[in-house]
This record gives sequence, structure tokens and C-alpha cells, in this order.
Amino acid sequence: MAKKKTAKKKKAAPAAAPKIVKVKPSKRDVRTLNQLTDMADSVVKSASRAKDPKLEIPTRSLSNVKFNKSKKIIEMGKNKTGRLLFNLNQAKSYMQTMLVGSGTKRLIDEGKTTSIRGLYYLLKHTIEGTKEETFGDQAESDPIIEDVEVLLNVLREEMHLYAQKKGDMVGNLVLRDKGDVIDCARMGSGGYGIPSIVEPDVLEFVKCDAKFVLHVEKGTVWQRFNEDKFWKKHNCILTHGGGQPSRGVRRLLNRLHNELGLPVYCVLDNDPWGYYIYSVIKQGSINLAYESKRMAIPDAKYLGIRAIDYERCNLSPSVQIALNDSDRKRAKQIAAYPWFEHKKSWQKEIQTMLSNGFKLEVEALISQGVSYVTEEYVPARLAERSWLD
Repeated sequence: MAKKKTAKKKKAAPAAAPKIVKVKPSKRDVRTLNQLTDMADSVVKSASRAKDPKLEIPTRSLSNVKFNKSKKIIEMGKNKTGRLLFNLNQAKSYMQTMLVGSGTKRLIDEGKTTSIRGLYYLLKHTIEGTKEETFGDQAESDPIIEDVEVLLNVLREEMHLYAQKKGDMVGNLVLRDKGDVIDCARMGSGGYGIPSIVEPDVLEFVKCDAKFVLHVEKGTVWQRFNEDKFWKKHNCILTHGGGQPSRGVRRLLNRLHNELGLPVYCVLDNDPWGYYIYSVIKQGSINLAYESKRMAIPDAKYLGIRAIDYERCNLSPSVQIALNDSDRKRAKQIAAYPWFEHKKSWQKEIQTMLSNGFKLEVEALISQGVSYVTEEYVPARLAERSWLD
């Protein structure tokens, strides 16, 4: 019996590349595109002169960070690291850098944004003719994105990249978020979720009647202030960063301070972590030293909670949290920061906490009453101008 012939299956044609529909770029986008073009042109120029294409990337390390005493912010130094295409140890990172630049241009051309993880997947593929992946995992792409930020002298958000939303805001402020008018005094119990990208072309301040910004460390404490309508009674804007504030929260605080002239007061835990959060808000962070001018707030004040509050507020021993070796080591490191080193008030504060042998959370004040922090503690500190600078 003759065997039945089966038709050979034709290989499916590769999917056509999606058509990119370009949109009109904003002024901010034009600047970023120009930076990207300059980066690409440098490769072409080097190749046309038979030279090894090279990128000069500012070094993102502690050794290349300094404290500018006159500006009172952390700044990046002038040290740079060369990245060569024809160096076997650097070729892959060079390729990845140009790939991130290409992905950024595509996002701007299309007028779209994505997360840093989204960009990782957008750029991840197997290099034709090899088994090599452009990126093994996101741990490879994230540092490259930061390299491109410093190389182009732009914010990640200006590359159309966003991070996970973190933090909320409520108060006497009306803003326009991508065309939608938002009244932050009418946001209910949840408040307005602070987005990752808060640049002026995305988030525009329309009207502000507030007199200051009160930034609290955690959402649970923020909820107490919001429920008690502290922002309404004291005519302020109330924010939180869910612990360590995200770039979007820090950038928004910077804009509220510099564009609207609002003082910024911080209510944080009395521990090394709270001190560090204040340091980052006030002077900037080492990792983002290249953007301190757009994130740091040198005039921010530390309102509390303070080491002296254990006695000043007549707190009970039950609220004490014993310091461990890691806490003590971190506290001493913070005391040695150049921006704290010569401030007697901060040296005394840190030493008092170390002498106490315990740390205090803002929530410890609840032992004096559920609304003690909103009705007595913060109002008294503001009236007495009792804060650390």
C-alpha cells in the first residue's frame, strides 16, 4: 500500500517590525534627543577616522563624590571611565550602552513611557548568529541605564522611564497631571498617588494656597495626619515616601520648595535610617550625586522625632527599641558625613541617641494619645521653631 504523502509545512515568515508612529517631541524631549544624537555621532566620527569608538562616562562611586559647601549639596566629581568598543572586556557593555540609547530614542519618538524593567524586555534578544543575549537579566541593564543618565546629563524620567509609584500627597494644591486637573484637597482618605515622572511638562502646578510641606516617613503615619485633616487645619501639603522616598517624591519636594517657595519639614523616625532619609532629602544621595541640584533641598528641616523626646514627651520604657551593633556603626558613619560633621546640634542628637541605647519610631507618640502627634507634637515643634537643620 502506497504511503500517504504529507505536504511539507512552510516556515512562517518572520513578523514584520512594528511601525513606529512618531509624535511631536516636547522641548524637554528635543534636548534629550539632541544628547542621544551626539552620542551616536561620536561613534560615527570615531569610525570615520579609523579610531576605536569610545564613551567617557562619569564615574559613579564614592571616590568621585564631593560635598559642595557653598551649595550644600552632594555633587559628582570630574573623574570619568572610558568604555571602548574594541576592548574585549568592554565591548558588551559598550553595545548595551548604545542599545539603551536606541531604546530611549524609540520611546521618545513614539511619545511613550515604560518602566526600567519594560526597557529591559524591549531590548533583550539573542544576537543574530550567536547564542549571546544582549542582557542576561535586569541586574545588567539597570546600571547601564544609570550610565546613560550621567553620560547624557539627563534624568531617567527624561528618557521616558518610570519606576514603581511610591508615596502620596494631600493638601491645598491644585495641579494638572497630563491634562487632568487634580485638586489635592479633594482626594479622600487615599490622597493623590505621587507618580514617578513629575517633570513640569507632565505635572503642572495650577494653584497653591499652602504655606509649607510636611513630609512624613511612612504611609501609616501619613494616614493619621490625613485622617485628622492636619493639612487643612495648618494649611499645608502633606506627603510621604513610604520609607526611603523615591526619585519622584524627592523631585516633587524639590519642585514644591524651589518653584512655589514652600518650606519643607520632615517628621522621621529617630534612628540611623531616619537620619539617612533626612540626609538624602536635604543634601542628595551618593548614587544620584549627578542630579542633586534637581532633587536635594538644602533648606529642609528635621522636625522630629528627637532623642530628647523620650523625656520631653514623657514616653514609657515600653516604646524603646534597643540599638544593635549595626545601628551604632551606621549612626557613627552618619555623624562623620561632611554635612553633619561640624554641626553641633546634629552631633549632640546622634550622641544622645547612642547614649540612650535605644531608638524611637514616630508611632511611639501614639502612647500619649492616638492624635498626639498631629494635635500636640508637630504643632508645638512648628510654633517653637524647634527643629534640626
